[in-house]
Amino acid sequence: MINLLRYLKNFKFSIGVSLLLIAIRALAELYLPTLSADMVNIGIVNRDIEYILHVGSWMLIITAAGIAAFILAGYLSSKATAGFARILREEVFSRVESFSLQEFDRFGTASLINRTTNDITQVQNFLVFALRMIVMVPILGAGCIVLAFSRDAILALVFVVVTPVILAVIFFFMRQGLPLFKIMQEKLDRLNLIVREGLTGIRVIRAFNRDSYEKQRFERANFEYAATGLRVNRLMEAMTPLITLIMNLSIIAIVWFGGIRIDLGFTNVGDLMAFIQYAMQVLYSFIAISRMFLIIPRATASAARINEVLNTKPQILDGPAEKQPQDQKTRGHVEFKDVTFRYPEAKRPVLRNISFRAGPGEVTAIIGSTGSGKSTLVHLMLRLYDVDSGSILIDGVDVREMPQKSLREKISFVPQKTILFSGTILDNICYGREDAGSEEVLRAAEIAQAMEFISEMKDGFSSPVAQGGKNLSGGQRQRLAIARALLKKADIYIFDDSFSALDYATEARLRRALAQEMAGATLFIISQRINTVKNADRIIVLDKGRIAGIGTHEELMASCDIYREIVVSQLSEEETA
Repeated sequence: MINLLRYLKNFKFSIGVSLLLIAIRALAELYLPTLSADMVNIGIVNRDIEYILHVGSWMLIITAAGIAAFILAGYLSSKATAGFARILREEVFSRVESFSLQEFDRFGTASLINRTTNDITQVQNFLVFALRMIVMVPILGAGCIVLAFSRDAILALVFVVVTPVILAVIFFFMRQGLPLFKIMQEKLDRLNLIVREGLTGIRVIRAFNRDSYEKQRFERANFEYAATGLRVNRLMEAMTPLITLIMNLSIIAIVWFGGIRIDLGFTNVGDLMAFIQYAMQVLYSFIAISRMFLIIPRATASAARINEVLNTKPQILDGPAEKQPQDQKTRGHVEFKDVTFRYPEAKRPVLRNISFRAGPGEVTAIIGSTGSGKSTLVHLMLRLYDVDSGSILIDGVDVREMPQKSLREKISFVPQKTILFSGTILDNICYGREDAGSEEVLRAAEIAQAMEFISEMKDGFSSPVAQGGKNLSGGQRQRLAIARALLKKADIYIFDDSFSALDYATEARLRRALAQEMAGATLFIISQRINTVKNADRIIVLDKGRIAGIGTHEELMASCDIYREIVVSQLSEEETA
């Protein structure tokens, strides 16, 4: 928690003024019982109406000033904590954006969303309450006890007995509640994960009639979260009435022993009234403390989860300095040198001893069975993961020695799973190059064969795209993703199974257009369709993470059994021949 307080440094003035105003409110609250006691002991006992009116007027003024100070302090503290939460969300989001896929795999998307939203809100709520109580509670608590001793030291011993008992109760409940709040946040992570899967996968769920199963999953997770919440709240809510009971018993003791001392002449009625007000204010202080300790465990657990994100250093970092290729004319050369890669916690490498070269003007196709490592290979090229051994060179420079921004500026990528963003068609095509002109956008859409459906839409390029492109077909989403990649104007283009949703005629037109447009670029095409890859300059056949063959279609038909099996399974005898 303490580590996060550094994000309050920009709000020192607001916090300082807020604490000062709260201190004024606390001092006003302390002064009121003294005035009340004097009104009784002097004004009422002596029937001095003028004194009663004078003291009563002062009490009204002090009360109004205290309320005004508290309202202004609340405004300033809320402004400071809202700014704190904004800065902290930006810091967490920025750190998450710097994560490699390994960190994303470690935390999980649902947990990262929860930490960025709910956890920061929990810390913000704690700070709002703490800034109001951090000054008021000590001043009221200590001040009331000091003033009580100044009025009647013997009667004030009631506070000496009661205070340690209440502190022990608060410590006990806090110790019991802290682990439960951590469990509660983990249950909330699980609940958010199920909700997210249910919303994003609604088409699959309904297609397989799994609505009832998903409902049961949600109900189980929701029940576990609610059960943990009930357990925590029952535990923590028991603290307030217990403290109230102890304080009410102490007030009874004050009245009991105060009445005896009045009867014996050791104290006055006004002093006893002041004592009761002191006791009520001490009760308020302890209730405030108990409420704070209701918030502290959950805020502490949330702060720990936030710090876990902020303290996590991305495993993929930029090199010490950017290295330039010796030949500045060399652009788009890619070389894999004996690359081996294993996913974290995996038993065996997904890629082993991969070596090949690709250059400008060449089309390199990668084919293989599901799970052979095709997509992983291009993820390593983009440096979404780092190789375990070997090296990947682009234009003669190891990708680990290049700034990630410079590396990815050289590459335009169409992922296997098409990702579109809410907005318009134009927004999505221009996502990688916002300064593109209208003619360039139109050209990219034509090459990607996207104008076929864009021109039929009522608003054309201004037509809306729903979140994830849910209002478009699979083929339409793929063509928009291809247009987005073409508009970037990179040295290297990677199409990861990007034609799978296209019919053969559209794919053929697209491949011809790509061949004309990208004659000088380096192309990587990952596909399981033989018709997509057979005309490539180089075909790499992957099998269980190893290269089973490299060559042209004709060379592999003669030398690679695995490639020949794939061809036979997809093409007729005439086409194979």
